Amino acid sequence: MSSLALLQDLAAERSPASRAVAARRLIVDMAASERGCHLGGSLSVIDILLAAFDRAEGDDGTRVVLSKGHAAAGLYAALYVTGRLTENPAPLYGKAGHPYTGHPGPKVPGVAYPTGSLGHGLPYAAGWAWSQRLKGLPGLGIAVSGDGELQEGLVWESLQVAAARRLGNFVLVVDRNGGQNDGLVDDISPLPDLADRFRAFGFGTAEVDGHDHAALTAVLAGSRAGDRPLAVIANTVKGKGVRAVEGKAGSHYVSIDADRAEKWKRGIR
Repeated sequence: MSSLALLQDLAAERSPASRAVAARRLIVDMAASERGCHLGGSLSVIDILLAAFDRAEGDDGTRVVLSKGHAAAGLYAALYVTGRLTENPAPLYGKAGHPYTGHPGPKVPGVAYPTGSLGHGLPYAAGWAWSQRLKGLPGLGIAVSGDGELQEGLVWESLQVAAARRLGNFVLVVDRNGGQNDGLVDDISPLPDLADRFRAFGFGTAEVDGHDHAALTAVLAGSRAGDRPLAVIANTVKGKGVRAVEGKAGSHYVSIDADRAEKWKRGIR
């Protein structure tokens, strides 16, 4: 069976585990493109994205925004295995004339806002939540960020506004994989007592295993009719699924050849 046929079979199964495997294999394919991709963060965030898109499946107005836009490969893979993209983005990633660039933009179906400059996705999602609230409509604004991204001042400005406006329909999910572009978060700008920081801003908080689909689904469930926005700390492993790079800061951006990609994909279960 070809790699593409296997991916299609896995995605068609629709189980959380099979979709995650299919998505991770697609991400590795994108790392084998001419330009490579932000592999580590795409692999760590994929389970979060799949759970968030499942939450949005009911078309109640929920909007999912990937604020850590450099994990675009993960976003494209998630859109594909959930059926929001009809074409496989991996062979087209980074190629002229196609929208699957290193940071996502609205030419990609399912992408409402361009992200890449860190911190910008949070106000997009919070603004969406605010507009839904003003119009008396249901649905959440879900922003998916990284822990390195929390070093951006705009993040905290946005959280302050969300709390002040009592946006109970705004959810921030932090992909806490412990790494960023130039090393480990703990070595660069540590985030001790992170849940307490969010609570100090007026947020409800939850902490989950960011690779546990059931736990992520449970924390994102419901209409969130209250007036406290929610911050979810999703503990993840950078490079999750590829043993050669799991937990390594060096997995942040990776470019590999096709042979290595096939080897890595065979190990993803």
